[in-house]
Amino acid sequence: MLQRRNTANDNLIVNINGKLLPRDVAGVSPFDSSVQNGDAVWEGLRLYAGRIFRLDAHLARLRNSAAMLAYEGYPSDETLMTELARTLTANQMHDGVHVRLTVSRGLKYTSGLDPRINQAGCSFFILAEHKPPVFDNTHGIRLITARQRRPFANVLDQHIHSCNQLTSILAKLEANAANADDAVLLDTAGMLAETSSTHLFIVRDGRVVTSTTRACPEGITRSVVLELCGHLGIPAEERDVPAAELRLADEIFVTGTMGEITPVIALDTHGYGSVPGPVTARIAERFRAFTTDPAQGTPVVPDFTTGNS
Repeated sequence: MLQRRNTANDNLIVNINGKLLPRDVAGVSPFDSSVQNGDAVWEGLRLYAGRIFRLDAHLARLRNSAAMLAYEGYPSDETLMTELARTLTANQMHDGVHVRLTVSRGLKYTSGLDPRINQAGCSFFILAEHKPPVFDNTHGIRLITARQRRPFANVLDQHIHSCNQLTSILAKLEANAANADDAVLLDTAGMLAETSSTHLFIVRDGRVVTSTTRACPEGITRSVVLELCGHLGIPAEERDVPAAELRLADEIFVTGTMGEITPVIALDTHGYGSVPGPVTARIAERFRAFTTDPAQGTPVVPDFTTGNS
């Protein structure tokens, strides 16, 4: 699914290491590790009514990814929260916003791969855009199974939420060539991992099943869905899911901060009937209510449309 240009984002203010700059003026040094090696970690955040949904969980995953890469001079959570608020306030954003928060290993004093030439501490970048969910939550999306595979931790630990997303890009190229919205990636053992940009759930006989995280990251929205299944009394489990089992499902849906809860209408040549299915619809409805629950979000900005704080 091709994202369309939103003219509301033409004059964004972005944040580069605490400096608020127009999007077309801001620059990142070619000596930054994000540019040289894709050596950076990131989180996608969503702003609902002035609150960032599950911000603590996102910051914890970001921090853990940086620790797994042995970053030095990592900014504190308090610093990142302050800069998030400054960026959103500068853009007068309150709702319907997606934020990409990136932290890199930082500047190198010369080109190269060795982390010892990074001695300036981490860099961070905050890009906030007016962006509703990118997938069609009402009519569903079409997927294909990619030839690309997600590796296990002995090749590249997928719990590192890295900006190096070449595997996902190659899978997305396959989806584009097939005129599909996204691609499902299996792990190297042939079990379900995730799509190029979301986690995937199947529903069979009223039971919700998703893959383990041996070959995909721990998803924030994924964990919320499992939590909601408990609230709704829907049986749910995490286990290895063979590729053939996807075609036996009654319903399939994908989850992620960028797309929330999205039903799947077809995988390769196999269709899933009317969407959303009944279980997907129940989970999506409860998820929407969850995102407006003040207990689930961290307040960061006032309501600029009314002047209320």
